[in-house]
Amino acid sequence: MFALGVGGWVAGMFHLITHAFFKSLLFMCSGSVIHACHTNELTKMGGLRKKMPWTAYTMLVGCLAIMGAGVPFSIGLSGHYSKDAILAQALSFKASNPSYGGMFFVAAAGAAVTAFYMFRLWFMTFAGEPRDHHIYEHAHEAPKVMYYPLVVLAALAIGVGWTLFGLGVEPLLEQARPAGTAIAAKGVLLSELLYPGEHDRHLAAYHDTATYVATATALCGFLLALVFYGLRILDPNEVRNQFRPIYRFLIHKWYFDELYNAIFVQPALFIARRVADFDKKIIDGFIDSLALATRMVAGLDDLVDRYFVDGLVNTGADWIYAIGLWFHGAETGKLRQYVMFIVIGTVALFVLITFYLNTTLAGS
Repeated sequence: MFALGVGGWVAGMFHLITHAFFKSLLFMCSGSVIHACHTNELTKMGGLRKKMPWTAYTMLVGCLAIMGAGVPFSIGLSGHYSKDAILAQALSFKASNPSYGGMFFVAAAGAAVTAFYMFRLWFMTFAGEPRDHHIYEHAHEAPKVMYYPLVVLAALAIGVGWTLFGLGVEPLLEQARPAGTAIAAKGVLLSELLYPGEHDRHLAAYHDTATYVATATALCGFLLALVFYGLRILDPNEVRNQFRPIYRFLIHKWYFDELYNAIFVQPALFIARRVADFDKKIIDGFIDSLALATRMVAGLDDLVDRYFVDGLVNTGADWIYAIGLWFHGAETGKLRQYVMFIVIGTVALFVLITFYLNTTLAGS
């Protein structure tokens, strides 16, 4: 992305390709170490080179490739060529845009820091004495199915830059953006910037300077890591104590997490809490009140239905059932009794009718 920013279209793509090999190698080596140690804490490792030689030396290749190691003007690993191309383009961009000259130094400083932290990782993992003997005793080399790909990637991390630089990049440079081209864009006045072409005839001189700078910065980063973590001539803890504010600032990642938390996370949580309170106390309270009123009405309806509607019907049914049972007692199945009832009934009806007729005639 930095290369694209200074007009290094081909240099950026070149570094993306070389980066694909040595960065994937480094990640897979890290996985191999974690698989062997069951931890990713560097402070618990050390001395694993003896236990994991395939992983150790293929990761060493990855570290050398990402730092751009090589013999100036002779030969180098893949990162040596792609970083050289980016730094050369940054120098060319600096010459065309003097006010943006600091961009080159940013890239050079980044190269030095990369070399330092990569070899800090390698020395703390594979060099020196074990820091945790339990982890060291149980550590083992990865199986072949894991370290064979590491060997392939290590070979590509070494030599892919040779093929690309010799056969792929130079022809592409001839087709790159012409020197002195301006790009129109909104916001940052990019139209005022000049993007020198990657086939500029002056770029060869920049390549020489870039090679020296890249080699020197990478070597400085490597030597600093060697002094602190390889040979242990200097104690990192002493430096950390002497520069405690800077260390605290860096260990907290420039306090970006705290800043992000204060600006975005906490306000979002505050709003979420207020919304939750409104939902619980207002919306849920209103709905719960409606539910309570509905339950009260339903309870009253249940009482009316149970004790008045159902009670009246059930009482009538009980009475009818009782009368039915009483009449059921007369059903004896005896013929003589039935004839007697008929006779008694007939006599009773005759007496009632006679009495009714006599009363009616007397009244008239």
